[in-house]
Amino acid sequence: MTALAILGGVALTGCGGPETPRAETLAPPGSPSPAGPSAGSPSPASPSPGSPSPAVSAPDRAEKPPTLAPGPAGLTPVFERRAPAPSPSPSPSPSPGRNDKVVALTFDADMTADQGPRAEAGEHFDNPGLISLLRRSKVPATVFMTGRWAEEYPSQARSIGTDPLFEIANHSYSHYAFSTPCYGLPTVEEGEMRGEVERAFDAIRATGARQVVPYFRFPGGCYDDASRKALAPTGVTAVQWDVVSGDAFATDADAVAQQVLDGVKPGSLVVMHCTRSAAPVTEEAVRQVVPALRERGYRFVKVSELMRG
Repeated sequence: MTALAILGGVALTGCGGPETPRAETLAPPGSPSPAGPSAGSPSPASPSPGSPSPAVSAPDRAEKPPTLAPGPAGLTPVFERRAPAPSPSPSPSPSPGRNDKVVALTFDADMTADQGPRAEAGEHFDNPGLISLLRRSKVPATVFMTGRWAEEYPSQARSIGTDPLFEIANHSYSHYAFSTPCYGLPTVEEGEMRGEVERAFDAIRATGARQVVPYFRFPGGCYDDASRKALAPTGVTAVQWDVVSGDAFATDADAVAQQVLDGVKPGSLVVMHCTRSAAPVTEEAVRQVVPALRERGYRFVKVSELMRG
């Protein structure tokens, strides 16, 4: 299992190890409105009037990415994996796609607000080789990007965000924690949480990225009801995972690959990293994971496709 690793006083945990602190483990919550979608069903994003919409840019609005309905008391909904397919029935026409062997690979592009000097000194928070591998292998993926990462690597953010193979989701601006304790990360004040998300979307879009989806991943995977309430006006769906790759600070690519292969089930959502300095063996692990899962009959999808079902 993934062990907690600390670098420069800031924790990176595979954006949440098996013991990620959470207020709760949720199935996708349903809408509190009687007229809204049924529990767990995707619905169009509905930010509060006057709040900046996290929806994709104009060229991508023909088919909006699905989101989940707000949870009880309007809390930001949380998605962890596609719900298991229902038990087989005598019906000759089961719902299409529900039994598909699909898996979503997600990659966190982490960079905290105060790591600029380390980047200037030559530390690499990017991983262009990994992105190139995904392209060559024709593997769709969702990259959860911090605003600070987008500012440090604008050409890479634009390249990822204009490639239909990928989509970019929000991982906050600063990669500070939204609840505490959270692996030693500095904590965002409750009144600044919404601004963290909006600032990250602004930074990502400023690069020219267009494939931007209204999803958010809590740094460290740490959240509580207060943070979910604070983010409700942004209209995002929070995205967690059910498979931890263990790539954060790992040095054994074989072990990372095996952990993913042991954990994946139909509908799984895998968390990995797109940062060379903090996850140096991810590219090699993915090189093993992709053909192995394809041999098992899996196909790769982005989070928006997984959520759409």
